[in-house]
Amino acid sequence: MPKIKDIPKVDRPREKLIKSGAKFLKDYELLAILLGTGTKGKNVLEVAQDILSNYPKKKLLGLDFTQFKKINGIGPAKATQILAAFEFASRVLEVDSSSTLPIVQTTKDIIAQISFLREHKKENFVVLYLNSRNELLNKETISVGTLNASLVHPREVFEPAARIFAAQIILAHNHPSGDSEPSEDDLDLTKRMVEAGKILGIEVIDHVIISNLNSFSFKEKKLI
Repeated sequence: MPKIKDIPKVDRPREKLIKSGAKFLKDYELLAILLGTGTKGKNVLEVAQDILSNYPKKKLLGLDFTQFKKINGIGPAKATQILAAFEFASRVLEVDSSSTLPIVQTTKDIIAQISFLREHKKENFVVLYLNSRNELLNKETISVGTLNASLVHPREVFEPAARIFAAQIILAHNHPSGDSEPSEDDLDLTKRMVEAGKILGIEVIDHVIISNLNSFSFKEKKLI
């Protein structure tokens, strides 16, 4: 891999963070920013990738100063920077632990958020926007009417996600007919949204279809 200065600015971690926000960076890019510099023969991105390949994120969080400084590419100064960043983030999360945002983790949680769709006479396509802790940031009705892949564009689905820095989304819509089994259009639309989410770095974690009789979860059926 080339030296950082030889990488186009648009692909450098700091520039990407400034332009798009920290949520759009990969794990190794975030770690690279904390490290600052690489080692002889390896740029900082390569060092960060090596570290994460040997130390999963949860294991990193459990390391102390002595253990950190022994990792190739870190040393005492970088160890203090990383430990300080981890501790500060931990304290921020403790302060935020009193959040009253709804947690959406299961199909039951999703249905609780979209139950109002059961009685609708037209198909409504709704998106739930979540942060990385599965807290519901917002939900929006994207489309009303017959649902197909051409009527619901990824732009309308993902624009709100980017605006509120959502880390993941859940797709949902109703079937007024009473049958919650997905149609070919439902399958095509879901595939299209999942692929768009991969490109944007925003995971589509489920698509739930609800009717006045039952419901269908793409995740439960392993279609996502």
